[in-house]
Amino acid sequence: MNVLERQRIALRYTFALGRGNLSTFLSSLSMLGLVLAISLLIIVLSVMNGFDKEMRERILSLVPHITVYSHLPIAQWQDPAAAIAAHPAVLEVSPFTHFDGLLMRGTDIETTRGIGLDIEDSAVLARMLASLGDEAIARFRGQPDALILGVGLADKLNIVVGDQLNIIVPASGLDDSLNAARFETVRLSATLDTGTELDQVAALVHMQLASRVAGLDGAVNGLRVTTRDIFSVQGVAWELLQDLPPGYYTTNWMMTHGNLYAAIQLSRDLVSILLFSIIAVAAFNVVSSLVLVVFDKRGNIAILRTLGASPSDIAWIFILQGGMIGLVGVLMGGILGALGSMAVPGLVAGLEQLLDMRFLNTDVYPVSFLPVDLLLKDVLTVAGVAFVMCLLAAIYPARRAAALAPALVLNQDR
Repeated sequence: MNVLERQRIALRYTFALGRGNLSTFLSSLSMLGLVLAISLLIIVLSVMNGFDKEMRERILSLVPHITVYSHLPIAQWQDPAAAIAAHPAVLEVSPFTHFDGLLMRGTDIETTRGIGLDIEDSAVLARMLASLGDEAIARFRGQPDALILGVGLADKLNIVVGDQLNIIVPASGLDDSLNAARFETVRLSATLDTGTELDQVAALVHMQLASRVAGLDGAVNGLRVTTRDIFSVQGVAWELLQDLPPGYYTTNWMMTHGNLYAAIQLSRDLVSILLFSIIAVAAFNVVSSLVLVVFDKRGNIAILRTLGASPSDIAWIFILQGGMIGLVGVLMGGILGALGSMAVPGLVAGLEQLLDMRFLNTDVYPVSFLPVDLLLKDVLTVAGVAFVMCLLAAIYPARRAAALAPALVLNQDR
């Protein structure tokens, strides 16, 4: 029996219509299990990849990779900034001033994390305010009392662009007025919609205004450092301290967001193990289906053996059938998983509008939408593992079929 004859028989057992309905039904059931398992795994992996990508590209683009602080406010920040910028792993250095305070408009009060930005640094403004248009950035730069609020914070205060509100900052203890609080009236120039947790707390102002409100008299709190490799920040931070005078210390994104990133990676790994187990169950279904096919086709197998087919020919027929089940399941599951991954964000957004509720809110989750990042390597990995499992699952039924005794089977069928 040549290869083409084996393939023709395997095709007939797998896809035959009319006669042989049992084998076709069992094959179709096995394919359906593979399609569902593979497509589900691809969709879930794409969503987890999306969270990983948003963490790296969106959240960490707004959060400094390394933050350099001093025990005292930094009045002459240009010298340490130049020393830091000379490090080959550093992409960008910018001063900042931050403060914790209250935003008050009428009877509405909300806590905020104020950040002062250097309006002369176009690179920082472009990165921090990437979601705003050029007109909004120009308006912010042209107004000394301009304020940019996260969209979540603006909604809580029920304010719109052009409204005035007050910033209240408790005294820091760096001056003599320990019991005094500083007030500043600002005007909302834009709302920042990053889709991240910053939308709930961020208040961006000019660095001079932030320094005045924080009681630093023109000094800054520290320097924001952006590195080329976000995963080497600990080593880079240590090297930066060697080039700075005593009194400086650093923090990095791993201290503030490292647990979140690790949780995303751990969730991805655990979900992958779980769903690969589902694929293994689907492959086990191939074993049971082929065993039943062998039982159903034992008469045909006996006839083929009497016509000259060898045990290896019979075994190859069922291995090819397992491969065909796996191939169809992998192709259909991969296509369905890719299409499902691209459709999931729109479906979730539509469901949120239909139910008038948000499944993801930055009060709890790092982003306010369902991110998806479909990677070809994930599709190929899932497809390859599933196909190999199907081939391995077909070995036992193939050996059972090859071991059938033709004379005994034909005698039982008389």
